[in-house]
Amino acid sequence: MVRFQPGEPTDLCAGRRRDGPLASRERRWETATMSQQTDPTTAYRAARDQLLDLSGDADRARAEFRYPDVGERWNWAVDWFDAFARGNDRPGLIVVEEDGSDETLTFDQIATRSDQVAAFLAAQGVGRGDSVIVMMGNQVELWDTMLGIIKLGAVIMPTTTAAGPADLQDRVARGGARCVVVNPADAGKFDDVPGDYARVSVGEVPGWTDLRTAYDVPAGPTAHPGTGPGDRLLLYFTSGTTSRPKLVEHTQVSYPVGHLSTMAWLGVRPGDVHLNISSPGWAKHAWSCFFAPWIAEATILVYNYARFDAAALLKVLRSYRVTTFCAPPTVWRMLINADLSGGPGALREIIGAGEPLNPEVISQVNRHWGLTLRDGYGQTETTAQVGNMPGEPVKPGSMGKPLPGMPSVLVDVETGRVVEGPGEGELCLDLSAAPVALMTGYQGDDARNAEAMAGGFYHTGDVAERDANGMVTYVGRTDDVFKASDYKISPFELESVLIEHPAVAEAAVVPAPDEVRLAIPKAYIALAPGHEPTRETALAILRHARENLQPWQRVRRIEFYELPKTISGKIRRVELRSREQELATEAAMPGTIGNVATQEWRDSDFPELRSS
Repeated sequence: MVRFQPGEPTDLCAGRRRDGPLASRERRWETATMSQQTDPTTAYRAARDQLLDLSGDADRARAEFRYPDVGERWNWAVDWFDAFARGNDRPGLIVVEEDGSDETLTFDQIATRSDQVAAFLAAQGVGRGDSVIVMMGNQVELWDTMLGIIKLGAVIMPTTTAAGPADLQDRVARGGARCVVVNPADAGKFDDVPGDYARVSVGEVPGWTDLRTAYDVPAGPTAHPGTGPGDRLLLYFTSGTTSRPKLVEHTQVSYPVGHLSTMAWLGVRPGDVHLNISSPGWAKHAWSCFFAPWIAEATILVYNYARFDAAALLKVLRSYRVTTFCAPPTVWRMLINADLSGGPGALREIIGAGEPLNPEVISQVNRHWGLTLRDGYGQTETTAQVGNMPGEPVKPGSMGKPLPGMPSVLVDVETGRVVEGPGEGELCLDLSAAPVALMTGYQGDDARNAEAMAGGFYHTGDVAERDANGMVTYVGRTDDVFKASDYKISPFELESVLIEHPAVAEAAVVPAPDEVRLAIPKAYIALAPGHEPTRETALAILRHARENLQPWQRVRRIEFYELPKTISGKIRRVELRSREQELATEAAMPGTIGNVATQEWRDSDFPELRSS
């Protein structure tokens, strides 16, 4: 068996025998690769088909897959999407509303509508290389606009509708926005945002141009803008869990070509109906609601709700015969608490993303539906890097193995050397393998770029552990992992146990200074509905943690607290760590921090725990 080893190039085809049932396909892939300078679409399709053909044989896919070289002129919207969408009457996009209504567009309709939007934006002065803020919800105009911008060779700046004026001012300035496209409800946020940019609204707003007029004007196929692989395509602002948001730059290949790895991980195939739960403006939405499904020529189904309802989501899954479904663990936990007895419907592949999966969630979903919930890992800066692929045995709690084409390695955080075999280190990409699916860097931030690309690796900032079978398990952020009594503590491990208690909705574990142990694990707890921050609740949670964690992992303090979060919903542990330092340095009176009462409970507060 050929395995993808840390630090090893992804081109592992040399010397293989060509005498199996796929020999003719392998020759076809090689022929396409040789001709790709003149026909990038053929090369791209051949690489895509290679992954589809090897679905179910993950080790071989990891060993043999190579990202295609799309030549010197490449535009995903023209060279790929339009190539298969023109004249294609299969559903390309279905948007289901909360009231049960829906809107369906065929691939051919989407190709035409995006041509109209491209012509409209060009009339507003948007051209090749210009950046455009796109700030919309899950509505058909979002997909039209994203494709239209790509067709112009312009640059998309996806932006969440939760962004406020201060965020928008930063994005307009640092991203150099030449145009903004928003819904009328958000237009007012730009009243005090300076800049010379075109203002486009999806509806009538005084002083703004209505995007909907684009659909009244016939437009022919958009001409190829002449973009090359290195031209900019996307500018993403990260959510900033520890500092000011970074501005991530992606090219015409790093996402459109790089997301072949994401397609392979999701297991989405031509003709599938794919549903992903994520909000526009964030990278996961582009991953799983735009690039990966349409790379596979699958239908994107979007459930556009204002308030999450597990029962309603299950009805949509079954009614629309969704075959592949991706959602964050928070949604999976809500689904488990709903009624799963109705079965999985047409589902074939189910995936968790956004945060590590708790083993208990995987077990419960499998028990109800007989399907294996698979985990994976990636960042805004990359596409899917590590994952449990379709058909592979899943080790509960593990993210899987490096995905095809992704030269993922573990690097020892102290020596900077690649960890060979089993061990722990920072999850990185080996830059010597020239990873296709990697950002060009953080725009306008040389210091961060130097840090991120130091030592010949792209540093994710995440620590992981690999076992003897090559399975990679998430440990935590490099700045979140800490030591207590000289034992290394992974906050994720402790949080995974805590959230299994019915009173715990969310948990964040940080080090609390301690005179004897230097630091001890403290958990900040957000309570689930129906539970109160009482002594009894604290005792129950501490007892649960004590019964399900090793002695050296013991959670010794908990505090009921509203968890600080980024605009994308990620917990800002950096604020909680700072708070703990403040508590210690101020030597506040017990039960207070400054003049603010706390709801902290310590294991020493409970005599009933001392004998256990």
